[in-house]
Amino acid sequence: MARDRASGTVLGVQQSERLAGILERLSDNGSVNVSELAQTFDVSLATIRRDLGLLEEQRLIGRVHGGAVARGVLYELPLRYKAERQPEEKQRISQKAAAQVTDHLTVGLTGGTTTTEVARALAERPGLTVVTNALNIASELAVRVNLKIVVPGGVARPESYELVGPIAEAGLEDLNLDLAFVGVDGINATAGCTTHHEVEAYTNRALISRAKRVVVVADSSKLGRVAFARICSIADVDELITDTSADHTEVRALEAAGLVVTRV
Repeated sequence: MARDRASGTVLGVQQSERLAGILERLSDNGSVNVSELAQTFDVSLATIRRDLGLLEEQRLIGRVHGGAVARGVLYELPLRYKAERQPEEKQRISQKAAAQVTDHLTVGLTGGTTTTEVARALAERPGLTVVTNALNIASELAVRVNLKIVVPGGVARPESYELVGPIAEAGLEDLNLDLAFVGVDGINATAGCTTHHEVEAYTNRALISRAKRVVVVADSSKLGRVAFARICSIADVDELITDTSADHTEVRALEAAGLVVTRV
């Protein structure tokens, strides 16, 4: 693999991807080693130390001799580091999802990188009403004069940019959605749809309950995973749109549970 040690960039592996990879390893193992990371990403030790320094400045890790450790017991990859993961798959998923939306519908969107891509795919549609508790989605679509954007109140979560909690749930109670696109941290035939944070799960469940049709949009890495808090059961979801790398065993289990699975 070609490498530019001066810039710390492996061809196709930018710094944001390395940072996401480091954080995921910390989530899985609790600690990382500089030498092992340099070998994994095929960059110099100095490059890895700079990466760890950046993450430490953002108070996402704790530096120790020869590596780093995760801060806290429960560890969630911040949205800004999820954004670069599987971009091509997310684009295909979002385009397939957007194709289900006809003009003048009311569409709900939870937070997440894939739902953000769905929002972008819908940005030029005429007459849509978009209900979202995700601040990044709302701010991106608010400049579109062809769309009506509805944002419930709530407490902002910096990890996901979502407004959550009782205020957000109350803001959704009297709304009726034609279609809701839901992002998840895990989807499993037994555990259902899950996320890292229990308050976020409650708010997403409230949005789901107001929709006639519910579609989960999730890349293949989410299949089979079970995160901390349950959003809803598989029975509450009409369809999963994922990519063609989805594990066949997981797909069959979801289909056996009654879920329509579309791979793109």
